[in-house]
Amino acid sequence: MAFEYEQFAPITVAITGASGAPYALRLLQCLIDAKRPVYVMVSKAAQVVFATETTLKLPGTPEKMQAHLSAHFHAEEGQIKVFGREQWFAPVASGSGRKGPMIVCPCSTGTLSAIAMGASNNLIERAADVAIKEKRPLILVPRETPFSPIHLENMLKLANMGVTIMPASPGFYHEPKSIEDLVDFMVARMLNHLGIEQKIMPLWGE
Repeated sequence: MAFEYEQFAPITVAITGASGAPYALRLLQCLIDAKRPVYVMVSKAAQVVFATETTLKLPGTPEKMQAHLSAHFHAEEGQIKVFGREQWFAPVASGSGRKGPMIVCPCSTGTLSAIAMGASNNLIERAADVAIKEKRPLILVPRETPFSPIHLENMLKLANMGVTIMPASPGFYHEPKSIEDLVDFMVARMLNHLGIEQKIMPLWGE
């Protein structure tokens, strides 16, 4: 039975080559568990990072990657859709496509720069460009340290356009006991900004 996704706008998750693959995996798992339809795009550099930071080996083609991720996360049929880097007829490539928020997690500083400049050289950059021009929620999760003046200028430029800049810098006031606790801290913040109810991290004061 195909996944009934019409009741929810799809959430676009773009994964690029910054360190932070565990954030992306946990985010995807939470979105699948929340029964949300997910559009996924993965850069070439992200595939290298996944092989370095996780045990999940991502196939090279969108079709095989879609099947692999669907099986890994136990997604319903049609819940995950993977698009290639030059799949220009994907819904995210046009403002006429289905509306929904987009998050780039993790976001490399190269992707950050390309989005800030409106480069649109691949589908991830184009999808972010569409999100900005259509005034849809766009969240970027950069993972770099230290930030150079170039990185900061690009982040300020995008923030002034309404883009949410959410560096992967977890807090410690929840007394984390594991790496998973630190990952959950950030993913909970992402879900909150995406408007997805989550129970992996209590809201402040609760």
